[in-house]
Amino acid sequence: MQDFQTFLAPAKINLFLHVVGVRADGYHLLQSVFRLVDHYDRIHLKITADKSIKRACKTSSLLQHIPDHQDLCIRAATLLQQHTNCQLGVEIAVDKHIAMGAGLGGGSSDAATILLALNKLWNLNLSRAELLRLGLKLGADVPFFIFGSNAWAEGIGEQLQTITLKDAYYVILNPKVHVSTAQIFANKRLTKNTIPKTMSGFSGLSNLGLNANEFNFSASNISSEFINDLEKIVCNEYAEVLACIGWLKQFGDARMSGSGASVFLEVQDAKTAENILSKKPIEYDGFVAKGLNQHPLKNYAD
Repeated sequence: MQDFQTFLAPAKINLFLHVVGVRADGYHLLQSVFRLVDHYDRIHLKITADKSIKRACKTSSLLQHIPDHQDLCIRAATLLQQHTNCQLGVEIAVDKHIAMGAGLGGGSSDAATILLALNKLWNLNLSRAELLRLGLKLGADVPFFIFGSNAWAEGIGEQLQTITLKDAYYVILNPKVHVSTAQIFANKRLTKNTIPKTMSGFSGLSNLGLNANEFNFSASNISSEFINDLEKIVCNEYAEVLACIGWLKQFGDARMSGSGASVFLEVQDAKTAENILSKKPIEYDGFVAKGLNQHPLKNYAD
């Protein structure tokens, strides 16, 4: 696209997700490990001399029906502009490849990429800490993508510590249903008092005298105590997710990401992943992704 610059917005998976409590304001307290993967939306930005913030006509048709006040990309750019009193504007086009309502963080990642990219293109020089605070106003997952590294997450998802994860590939399947995160968290059968765990417990190295964030974690050696608390609820409500995860479990410890609907399986190499993907039932979308060590725009903020 002429005069547009392109930026990547990666997907994420949750290696586990525990609900450990509820705040007074109704937000759920979580523990999770977020992993970045190399499956991307592509954000195209054209800086304008006026203050207008608008979608370009070539943005994904999946987003055309969303009103501006609900569009996370428009909201992110507007929030940043108002926060800094920036006199520049932007046209935004999005090539959408991360499925919506799939537990892969696509909308949050898009918003984070907008904040990171415009921080540079508008010459704002905001610190990462300030961008993290802005991102939290847009959604609980947005700070993770601004944080820029794989992370152990607590609070509502905004308390982040860098965690080192070993190289791995993932088979990620989507049974083509849209799961409402709000409805899943509101489900009366959802357990909201899982006992909080530790990073060292996650690694299984609590007795080895090592710092958890110095160890290369892998989904393949996660203790059975680390699960996705939302998975059972989603599988009870969505038979398609139950069937999808059941199919993938024949190859290993398949898990659901976030509030679904996507499920994933970690494997050691691309060939194994592609072989499993080639066998998937036609009713599932799917792809192979490699785990990332950091966000493509990690260096766009200090």
